[in-house]
Amino acid sequence: MKPHILFILLLWILLPLLFSSCSPTIPSDAEESSLPLHIYPDYTSVTLPYNIAPLNFKIEHPADEYLTVLRGEKKGEIVLDGKSVRIGLRKWRAFLAENRGASYRVEVYLRSGAKWRKLIPARNYVSDDPVDEYLSYRLIEPGYVHFNKLSIRQRNLTDFTESDVFNNEIYAPGGKKACINCHAYQNYRTSSMQFHAREIHGGTLIVNNGKVRKVNLKTGDLISGGVYPAWHPQKNLIAYSVNETGQVFHSRDSQKVEVQDLASDLILYDVEQNQVRYISNRKDQLETFPAWSPDGKTLYYASAHYVPEQENVSMDIILNYKKVRYNLYKRTFDAERQTFGEQELVFDAAALGKSATLPRVSPDGQFLLFTLGAYGNFHIWHKSSDLCLMYLEKGWVTELERANSNDVESYHSWSSNGRWVVYSSRRDDGSYTRPYLIHFDNEGRTGKPFVLPQEDPDFYGRFLKSFNIPEFTVEPVATPMIDFVSAMHNDPVEAKLQ
Repeated sequence: MKPHILFILLLWILLPLLFSSCSPTIPSDAEESSLPLHIYPDYTSVTLPYNIAPLNFKIEHPADEYLTVLRGEKKGEIVLDGKSVRIGLRKWRAFLAENRGASYRVEVYLRSGAKWRKLIPARNYVSDDPVDEYLSYRLIEPGYVHFNKLSIRQRNLTDFTESDVFNNEIYAPGGKKACINCHAYQNYRTSSMQFHAREIHGGTLIVNNGKVRKVNLKTGDLISGGVYPAWHPQKNLIAYSVNETGQVFHSRDSQKVEVQDLASDLILYDVEQNQVRYISNRKDQLETFPAWSPDGKTLYYASAHYVPEQENVSMDIILNYKKVRYNLYKRTFDAERQTFGEQELVFDAAALGKSATLPRVSPDGQFLLFTLGAYGNFHIWHKSSDLCLMYLEKGWVTELERANSNDVESYHSWSSNGRWVVYSSRRDDGSYTRPYLIHFDNEGRTGKPFVLPQEDPDFYGRFLKSFNIPEFTVEPVATPMIDFVSAMHNDPVEAKLQ
């Protein structure tokens, strides 16, 4: 036999042995420990979708050597060594597929000196409910006036792929001010979407059937262009609040900044006709944060009844900001005639000495999710802000205890199947908002929330930006960034007020 053929045969025989000898061995003589398992992120006792990216973590116990075993209830086992646990994507997908509708155990072994210990295992449940494949968010420093480096990004939740939807450095280089915000989609699809550009090249970027145009919605006597959007689920209509906002800074309060509506109204924009009409512009109401029901027949929103005590309205609200409390309301909507019914009270938060905002209806129409705080509407800065749930048929309201923490819970959105909610939380350090996911069953029961998984378990300890406005979509944004840039540099189409 020729030498090179003999070498190939030997290599073919030895390679499997070499790789198998590198696989970690589970210690058979490990001592059972009474220590509970501590890992970061806290991926213990959570319910996760079967199509989520690997829940990588680091072990927060001192030791000389580490071993982790993921043991499926139905089938399968993944064995990994090291303090930082990173799970291969192929192994993870196969493991979750084998254990859909069941659980798996997280077993951690520690060696200190010559002795191995086994910590109290944790158990996670693999839901049959998939999560939408994409999540988009704005990345922003947790400051108040600087926005030189902003991006709207999208993440594939089944792996760790992330890409820019838009980046303000592309069209406003050299440190020029150019805020981008409020990305929104029609019915979880990205062929119809919008976001705003502020300052340089300002306007609202609207994608309709894949084509981009820039629109100026500040028309007629509107107090501003469109601010907070809600795209009708079936029609090419967008409900907006128009807001005159201000912010003041606290010198001693840990909440740092207060953002207030000095005036706000609701408008409806017809995308195809490029026309705007008022939904409501009552001077004694501060109306904001519109949201459609999934059938498009009802518009929900937050509104505060406020009559200033002095002629200078702005100063009056600034001085009395803790007295401004928002209730939740709704109006029926006739899509063919584009007409709204009278305002109806949904939840009287002010009567409880509270303020409710950010209403979002579940895709099955059963539940209304909103934030409840002590006052005001910009709850992203309010440590009192918690997520609450209304059972719409009965009118029952309850706090989502498992979702809430001692810090801020704010912006939230439903997955397209209604089985998952993503929301912003500052529970980790009080400064940075992180996207947390939580399972939601058809009875309104929730699992334990878990932070968006990252490839590097140390990611959140190093990443100094907040995740703002997390929104699910069932597909990626396909519009090339160059199309947005081109539209930015065009003159805006002027909307008409009816």
